[in-house]
Amino acid sequence: HRDEVGRALVVRNGVAEPRKVTTAAAELEIQAPRVHDRREGRRFTSAILPPWARRSPKVTEVLPVLYLRGISTKDFEPALAEFFGSEAGQSASTIQRLTREWGEQLAAFQQRDLSQVDYVYLWADGVHFTIRLEQDRLCCLVLVGVRADGHKELVAVSDGYRESTESWSELLRDLRRRGMRAPVLAIGDGALGFWGALRAVFPESREQRCWVHSVTRSIVLQARWKEVRQAA
Repeated sequence: HRDEVGRALVVRNGVAEPRKVTTAAAELEIQAPRVHDRREGRRFTSAILPPWARRSPKVTEVLPVLYLRGISTKDFEPALAEFFGSEAGQSASTIQRLTREWGEQLAAFQQRDLSQVDYVYLWADGVHFTIRLEQDRLCCLVLVGVRADGHKELVAVSDGYRESTESWSELLRDLRRRGMRAPVLAIGDGALGFWGALRAVFPESREQRCWVHSVTRSIVLQARWKEVRQAA
């Protein structure tokens, strides 16, 4: 950034006090450079090391993974300290606040308007996870869409039963209620309850079976048939 005569408007001005920053690799002591910003009404802020930052985004990203893996709120602090050092610990109240925020983000995602989006392709699958649940283990019903410009994005995720037409119907009806139009082509495993739901909610969509699932199933069946023949 320079003024009309070529003088730098943002210049280095010594260094800040040392501070410890927790990264995914280790806890590091960093002494960031200080700057003098001559621009009117503006202030330079580092995108690499924001002011007062004490941990890298990678450390924050691991928190929901640990939560889903079943670590209790009171165990977060010692668990993070074990991997990232003593300064990485998160109190139980902080984790409780974060879980509320995650819930709010999920609710906003599940209520967003879809009337301005057209999906050319829609992939459907049911994915099982080993996570904490208050009820019997279900699976995540996942829909991934591709727009006309080639952009791929998560359309929906919900718990349910992979082979249940009713579970998929409930999910698709909610998408239609929020303005989603029928995708041109839907792709998925032949064993999904998704297909009956698709024909009921978006009958105009064309169907295609997923080649990955088909090939995998063929390999498994061939291996089992070979075992049966060898045993005989």
